[in-house]
Amino acid sequence: MATIVNTAAGAAVQRPRPRPGAERVLVCLSYCGGGTAPFRQWAEDLPEDVELALICYPGREARFGAPFARVWTELRDDVVRSVRGLTGRPYILFGHSMGSWMAFETAAELERVGAAPPEALVVSGGVAPHKRREMPREDTPRSDADADALVRWMRDLGQVSPAIAAEPELLKIAVDLLRADLAVTESYRFVDGTRVSVPLRVLYGTEDAAPFADVERHWRPLTEGPFQAVELPGGHFYTPEVWSRLTEWCTLPVPGAAVTR
Repeated sequence: MATIVNTAAGAAVQRPRPRPGAERVLVCLSYCGGGTAPFRQWAEDLPEDVELALICYPGREARFGAPFARVWTELRDDVVRSVRGLTGRPYILFGHSMGSWMAFETAAELERVGAAPPEALVVSGGVAPHKRREMPREDTPRSDADADALVRWMRDLGQVSPAIAAEPELLKIAVDLLRADLAVTESYRFVDGTRVSVPLRVLYGTEDAAPFADVERHWRPLTEGPFQAVELPGGHFYTPEVWSRLTEWCTLPVPGAAVTR
């Protein structure tokens, strides 16, 4: 049975398959307009010594009644508080798309305040944060776009299922989530010099918007630790087979990283 843990800050951490005796925790941060559902199946695929913990952003799922974050720093601080509640064991921090920038900024902020950083940072489907404005996804809508444009974008990316698309009330919720998250990302400003010290692995699809060589080159300077970039089949969400096996790339040590277990 899945467990939901409410931190003192009110953020929900969801554990689809609790493993309190696991040596490590894989902590996942979702993409723009997303929730925890796309990651839940990963709990069945992880090694027995790894527990899956999913951070639920405000305004959705277990936090449906909570107000959406209004600006980037508000959401980042919410995520930092949630992750700090999980630092009793070694953990890996993973984020996809918007979650890639959130994972990076969360790791950097944890280091800045002297909290335990992740043993590795894995970012997926995102250009380097300091290059976002130079290399934007040309098809990404603005938060003030009309609902039809947001729905088309989600459908093109495969981000909305036919079941949701067929239910007007559910589709409106999906549009509201996406609009709120787009507004948050529009307020994000990378601070020059921000870096992490932990091992960093970058994952990117062969058919995604930005050239992989640029993604690799731009992410590399953002860590003082070991670095690896991996190109995977598919577009922004890879192929279904690749997505279902991303846990392998999350839990494998980054080449050159010290293994303490």
